[in-house]
Amino acid sequence: MVSKKYFSLMVVLLVLTQTVSFGQSTNLSTDWGWNWLDSSKIAPAKMPQYNAFASNEFPYPAKPRDMWELGIGLGTVALSNSWSNDFGFAGTITLRKAINHTFSVRPYISYFSNSGGGMDDAHNQINYKNNSFHFGANMLTSLNTLSFYRGNPTANVYLITGMELYTAAIKQSVNGGAYNTYTRPSNNNGLLNNFGFNIGLGTAIKISNRVNLALEAINTLTNNAYLTSSSSVYSRAYPAWWEGVVKLNFNLGNSAKRLQPLYWINPNSYAYSELNAPKHMKLPKVVLPDADGDGVTDQFDLEPNTPAGVKVDTHGRALDTDGDGVPDYKDKELLTPQKCFPVNADGIGTCPEPACCQELRGLLANYHPAPACTLSDLPSITFKKGAKLSTDATKLLDAAAAKIKANPDCKVKVVGHPTASKAAQQLSYDRVESVIKYLVDKQGISESRFIFSYDGGAGDANTIDLLGTLEDGPNTVPAPHPNLKSGK
Repeated sequence: MVSKKYFSLMVVLLVLTQTVSFGQSTNLSTDWGWNWLDSSKIAPAKMPQYNAFASNEFPYPAKPRDMWELGIGLGTVALSNSWSNDFGFAGTITLRKAINHTFSVRPYISYFSNSGGGMDDAHNQINYKNNSFHFGANMLTSLNTLSFYRGNPTANVYLITGMELYTAAIKQSVNGGAYNTYTRPSNNNGLLNNFGFNIGLGTAIKISNRVNLALEAINTLTNNAYLTSSSSVYSRAYPAWWEGVVKLNFNLGNSAKRLQPLYWINPNSYAYSELNAPKHMKLPKVVLPDADGDGVTDQFDLEPNTPAGVKVDTHGRALDTDGDGVPDYKDKELLTPQKCFPVNADGIGTCPEPACCQELRGLLANYHPAPACTLSDLPSITFKKGAKLSTDATKLLDAAAAKIKANPDCKVKVVGHPTASKAAQQLSYDRVESVIKYLVDKQGISESRFIFSYDGGAGDANTIDLLGTLEDGPNTVPAPHPNLKSGK
C-alpha cells in the first residue's frame, strides 16, 4: 500500500516543480557561461584543440574544466509490499561530476531506517525494523540543459539510473514480543543477495553559481526477499525502496580554473551569442558592388559606366579639371581658359593664336636639332681564357643593358684588341661575338644597335670594350680564321 501512496506523492511533488525546473535564463547578454578565450579553464591535454580553434583551424572549442558537486540530502523512505510499511528516515551524501552537458556520474552513500509489519504464512503478526547502508553510483541524464530557444538553465531536470550494493540489519517482533535480530531460513543458505537497481527523477533549482537545491524521487529495486524479515505469500517477493529526498548541493573547485558544472550551461548559448555578435567567426570581407571598378560603389556612383582606369571624383564622375564639359581622359587641352569656351569634342578652346606664337610655331617646325649620344660609362669585359662569359661579366653586361635601353638613339661599338697572331684575332672575334650575342639574346636589345669591331692590338688583348656612339658600322663581320674558333 505504501508504494502507491508514496509514488503518488512523488509524482505530485515533481509535477509541481516542472514549471520552475524547465526554466532557462533569458538573459540577452553575451555571458553564456564562460569565455572560450579564457585558456585558464582549459586542461593542458586540451590545449592543442584550444589553439587550433583560436586560430580558426578547427571548428570546435576545447571542453573546459568544470567543478564537482557535493550533495547532502535528507528525506523519507519506505519499503514497498502488501504489508503495512511506515515512512522512515533517509540520509544521503553524493559527489557528482559532469561527463558533458547532458550526462554526469554520481557515486553516493545512503542510510535508510524503515519499519512496518504484517501477517506471515502462519498468521503471526510480524513487525520489523530495517536499518541499511547503500553504496552505489548513478548515471544522471539532464533533460533540459540543451535548448535552441533559451539560454543557460536556472533549473535542471534529470533522469536517475544506476546500481548499488547495500547491507541491511533487520530485527523482528513476533505477535508483539521483543525485537530480535532476524536470521534467514536455512534454505536461503545464509546468503543475502544485496544488489539494487535505481531509477528515478530529480529537479535541481539554482540558488547561485555555487549552490542549488534539489528534490529527488528514487525507486531502488532489489532481488532480496527478506528485507521485511519474512518472505511470505502475503508480502511481495522482492521489496523495493521508495526514497524522496531534499538535497543541498555545493559546487567544489577553484572558479579561476573551473566553470560551474556543465549541466548548468547550455552548449548552444555560445553558438547563438557568436551569431548575434561575431567575435571569433571568420567573416568574408564586405565587398559592395562597383560595376565599373572606379572605387565608388554603385549605390553612390553618378556615372556607373566610367571606362576602366579613368580617375573619378567622390561621386564616381570622370574628372574634368578645367570644367569645360570634356572629361580629362578625352580632353586634349586639360587647362583650357574659360575665355576660350566653348570647346570642341577634344576639349580644345576657340581662342585665336597670337601672331608671335604662329611665327614661333613655324620656326620650331623647321628646326631639327642634331641628335646627341650621352651614353657613357659602359664597362669593359675581361676574359681569363676562351670566349665564355664569366658570372661577373654577365652582371656587368646586365647593368650596361639598362643604360643602353635608356638611350635608344645611341649605338654601341663592341671593340676587341687582338695581337697580330691568327689565333689571337679569331679569339678576339669570338669574344666580341659572345658579348653581342648575350646582349641580344638575354637582354632583348636589337642586333642593329651594335657595331662589330676589333683593332690591331691597341688595347688589352683579354678585354672587350663597349663604347656609346652615333656612328654607323657593321653589326657582324666574317670570322677571320674560323678554323681556329675558340672552344667555349
